[in-house]
Amino acid sequence: MYVISESEQRTTVTPAASAFALAGPSQGSTELSTWRVEFGAGSAGPVHSIDREQVWMPLSGVLGVEVDGVTGRVAAGQALVLPADVVRQLTALEGPMVALVAMAAGGTAARPGDDTRIPLPWAE
Repeated sequence: MYVISESEQRTTVTPAASAFALAGPSQGSTELSTWRVEFGAGSAGPVHSIDREQVWMPLSGVLGVEVDGVTGRVAAGQALVLPADVVRQLTALEGPMVALVAMAAGGTAARPGDDTRIPLPWAE
C-alpha cells in the first residue's frame, strides 16, 4: 500500500495550468498515473494529443474541451473520457477549474504535425 501526497517537487507549472502529481510509476504505481490539475480562469492548454486514454473528473469549475473540432463542457459530477491520440484543447470556462485526471502509465504528448513525443512529468 502507498499513500502519496502532493509535493512542490512533483508540481509542474505551465502557462495554462498547474499539475500536481499523485500516483505514477515513480511513486510505486505500475499501471496508472493520476494527478490534480488547476486551470486559471480563461486559461487554455495547447492543442495536442496524448497517446493514452485519459479520464478527466472536474472537482470545481467548468472544463471546456474541443476534440477534432467538436466542443463540449464538463462540470463537477461528470467525467470526460478522451480516447488516445485524439487532437484536443482544454480550457477553463466561467472561472478557474480544478480536476483529477487518470490514465495508463507511460503516456506522452505531441502537437499536431510534430512527431516529437513529450513525456508528461506529472504522470511519471
